[in-house]
Amino acid sequence: MSDDDTRGTGAPRAKAEDESGGRVFSAPKITINRVYTRQGDGGLTRLVGGQLVPKDDARLETYGTVDELNALVGAARQTLIELSPGAPAGSAERLSDLGRTLLRVQHELFNLGSILATLPEDVHPKQPRVTKAEIELLEAEMDRCQADLAPLRSFVLPGGSRLNTDLHVARTVCRRAERCCVRLAQSGHADPQAVGYLNRLSDALFVWSRWASALLGTPEILWEPDASASGGRTPPA
Repeated sequence: MSDDDTRGTGAPRAKAEDESGGRVFSAPKITINRVYTRQGDGGLTRLVGGQLVPKDDARLETYGTVDELNALVGAARQTLIELSPGAPAGSAERLSDLGRTLLRVQHELFNLGSILATLPEDVHPKQPRVTKAEIELLEAEMDRCQADLAPLRSFVLPGGSRLNTDLHVARTVCRRAERCCVRLAQSGHADPQAVGYLNRLSDALFVWSRWASALLGTPEILWEPDASASGGRTPPA
């Protein structure tokens, strides 16, 4: 999902009679040997089914925002990798678990982009997508992380570590992707699981941001309404 034109022209429709054996989803069947095509210079691009649409179409806005989210999750994972060597003793394995989870989410987001880039009538049985299984796994992972965390007594502000901040940035973009997807769903043109997945992923990114702070031993920054010019309390440095 690196480019609108590549998405439309480089991802041919999977055949209903899938040749991938026991795979749940069809394997990618693309060849990218040139990134630029000039086909989108007029402001149009193609969906997976071949339809020409304007680049500001609601569908493109939706899967483009999912692409942006994917990049931010990748940035958070890279931050995690770079911070892991200095993490407190005993946290390395759980940080590795989180890194593997973030990589899985990146694959899931690309699957989501695939289905969002396809009109409902062009979707094929083994086309990559998100399902109830992805949503349920996110819920189970949140429950496990929450068991390590103290209850919140205030809202939290992004910060304390680069990883915490990266996960919060991803969370906010995930909410934007969700809003785009809701607008698409209202017209009846979005996969029914897409909104639920993005809603749950945003919650998970919030939980992971807290969990990352706990694993790294960095304090959370709690919202203090009076730590403002009007309130007169000086916030801690």
